[in-house]
Amino acid sequence: MSKQSLQHLTIASTIFSSFTENHVAAIAFVNQKGGCSKSTSSTHLCYWLNKAGHKVLLVDADVQKSSSRWLASLETAFPYEVLSAPNELLDQLPKLAEQYDYVIIDGPAGLTEATRAILLRVDLAIVPCQPTGLDLDSAGETIYLIRQAQSVRMGLPKAAMFIARAVKGTKLKDEAVRLLGKSGLPTLKAVVHQSQTIADAFGQGVTVFSSKGRASTAAAREYDKLFREIVEMVS
Repeated sequence: MSKQSLQHLTIASTIFSSFTENHVAAIAFVNQKGGCSKSTSSTHLCYWLNKAGHKVLLVDADVQKSSSRWLASLETAFPYEVLSAPNELLDQLPKLAEQYDYVIIDGPAGLTEATRAILLRVDLAIVPCQPTGLDLDSAGETIYLIRQAQSVRMGLPKAAMFIARAVKGTKLKDEAVRLLGKSGLPTLKAVVHQSQTIADAFGQGVTVFSSKGRASTAAAREYDKLFREIVEMVS
């Protein structure tokens, strides 16, 4: 085994073996804007939780079905359901949650009735946001929808934002962090930076956790930090 392969296995073991607590939670990635990392985050969170020993289900509510197709392409089989109709989501999410430790929902683009249904059922809503003016402005409407659900559900779902596809060393990222701090939702400390290894993962049928190389290792560490923050919110 090469030195690089051994290092990759050591890092992966450290990431997954230190997270073994049992939880039950439904977590959704929501944002009205497409291409903001909902599917990428959903797929990687499912993989991360599964490798930590949890029983996980992905619910793909996006018409493009990117996350379910991604899971289907991985070497390891992962269960998933494709549910996009609002009534289906309202009826099925509670039942599915009884069968798994975690149900991860990849929300649709746009502020649809399906998004509203998801927010009425999940424990935690995560809003990925790219550090651009358009994305930051768009996130405001998603936050408004979350606030509506929270008013109906006595504070649920819990919610937070994080910066995705950031470019290292740019003022735009720093400005985005500052603006998200004024959004009214908590901003997670973890930042996932733009990376070619993440962009290539879908086409290669892998995740950054199962890929080798320095770039994949760096991305895996960022996702590990992000997912620990997310899981802590529902612990």
